[in-house]
Amino acid sequence: MRLKANSTWSAQQLAIKLRVGRKQNHGLLSWERRRLLIHAAKTALAAALCWWLAQRFGLHDSYWGSISAIIVLQSNFGATITASRDRLLGTVIGALIGFYFSQFGALPWNFILAVFAAILICGLLGLRSSSRLAGVTISIVMLVHSQDPQWTLTLFRVFDVVLGIVIALAVSTLVFPDRARLRLRDGLAQQYLLLGAYFEAILQGFRGAPATNLPALRQDALAMLSGNNNLLKEARNEPSGGPGWREGLSTISQFGRSLFDALTALEFAVQDSHEDAYAQQLEPALGKLAVDIRSGFHHVGGCINDWSFNVPPRGLNLEEDIAQLEDRMNAVRPKGHEFSQAEILRAYAVQLHLKQIARMLRASRIEASRAVGEVEG
Repeated sequence: MRLKANSTWSAQQLAIKLRVGRKQNHGLLSWERRRLLIHAAKTALAAALCWWLAQRFGLHDSYWGSISAIIVLQSNFGATITASRDRLLGTVIGALIGFYFSQFGALPWNFILAVFAAILICGLLGLRSSSRLAGVTISIVMLVHSQDPQWTLTLFRVFDVVLGIVIALAVSTLVFPDRARLRLRDGLAQQYLLLGAYFEAILQGFRGAPATNLPALRQDALAMLSGNNNLLKEARNEPSGGPGWREGLSTISQFGRSLFDALTALEFAVQDSHEDAYAQQLEPALGKLAVDIRSGFHHVGGCINDWSFNVPPRGLNLEEDIAQLEDRMNAVRPKGHEFSQAEILRAYAVQLHLKQIARMLRASRIEASRAVGEVEG
């Protein structure tokens, strides 16, 4: 059983229909490069605005606000919120601890104890990302010499950071806004296309020569899973984009990880199957299920791109394919003595993995439809 379409070609053809694919093919610069230019411009704008406002307010060391804006302004709004939260909490904790310990003892012992206490407190509060920023703030409060009272230096540092955060959030929101949830939607659509290509490459090695691009597809799918997982964390910090956005994205992402694990298991199951003859007896039911699974990956990818899951794929019934394969296996079971036990076991393992993948694909669409509040069509 061999799938007729080339895996790389199939994924690319459907990707053309996706919005992210259109962006990448528009103009002289790729969308990622334009995004980089936009991010650089937004960061420069935020830093300049902070410096200008600090000058207008007559703040000492006005560059600290610009530094904060540069640190917290990320490539999308969700990541900016995360960085802003970590920066603000770290600054407040560091400022309070630094001011307190500066009233007791002398350098360097009070400074050492202050940094130790800040890292410990942040760790106990589950704010590990803020711990280094707390240490930086302590260093500024306790080690920077100033003619002003200690409390004014502490207050100015907090105000500078707040100014930088506010400006960064405003620029991230108002100037060419880039939402993590939209990037995640595009990433998940591409992920399902890539998983479909990975599936197709795996089955090229079932009773045939292994696909040459199989390792590369596996690594690409794993890298995309990791990237989408980071985007999911950032998207959860953004204001809701509508009913069921968070639930739908989380559902699709979770099924994507499970499907990758199932595909990895399928890849292991088809090893050493190039001389198997028992699987030939399961045709055409086995091949029909495999082809429809490939179409299922493409259909779910399109559903994610359109953000509409309540329309089942036309002419595609994975449960019916599974039932036909089970009937076929029951019909050929009496011939089992004619084949080696190893190839029979491999055929059973493959069909079990195919059924699992088919049902997860179907469930991913149905559960996503429920998560976003659609009525099943």
